[in-house]
Amino acid sequence: MNPTDHFSAHAEDYAKARPAYPPELFAWLAQQCPTRDLAWDCGTGNGQAAQALAGHFRHVHATDLSAAQVAQAKPHPRIDYRAAPAEASGLAAGSCDLVTVAQALHWFCRDSFYAEARRVLKPGGLFAAWTYTLLQGEPELNAMVKDFHANVVGPWWPPERRWVDLGYRTMPFAFDDIATPEFEIRLEWNLAELLAYLRTWSATQRCIRETGSDPCTALGARLRSIWPDPETSKTMVWPIALRCGRLE
Repeated sequence: MNPTDHFSAHAEDYAKARPAYPPELFAWLAQQCPTRDLAWDCGTGNGQAAQALAGHFRHVHATDLSAAQVAQAKPHPRIDYRAAPAEASGLAAGSCDLVTVAQALHWFCRDSFYAEARRVLKPGGLFAAWTYTLLQGEPELNAMVKDFHANVVGPWWPPERRWVDLGYRTMPFAFDDIATPEFEIRLEWNLAELLAYLRTWSATQRCIRETGSDPCTALGARLRSIWPDPETSKTMVWPIALRCGRLE
């Protein structure tokens, strides 16, 4: 079990400020599954991925180590939410058509989780894990966000977070990789929405706790130089790094 919990203390803000994943991602995942009886969304957080999966699968089992995060999830008749560690799904062996991990695999004790994922998957069942990398927008915005990420809150990133910066490329993987399409998150956000998202970063929250100061305040002042009207929306893009494999 991974005892590290970076998000319970600000679970409500996380639920409000984190970007949603594109519908095309879930449509593609569903197309890869010959049967769509059960999907397990592990590390579900506030249920973003689980809600989308429920549009394609008869039942979704959604678990997260953080009870506070699960409490923020919207009820759905086809979703069973539970607070549980990644390596203890509570599911029967060979019961899942799909196992997903959205923006969470880097936090897991992967050996024990992979063993559980392989246990619950049906033969030929699909495993999918993804993360979104640093947001992209206008060049000036990119430079400021990159500096904030690397230098302002950089010292407060947990070591596991490096896998996100690497796009999961070299992370140990318990399945043979299969080819996947490219997906991205694309949103129109104003300045307040961007800053609310940046405050949900684990490094930002740790910086606030340890220094007593919110680094997003100074960043917001800097961003005003390229954002004269803070209510105006700007395009934000997050490339998605997706790894998939099947249980042979």
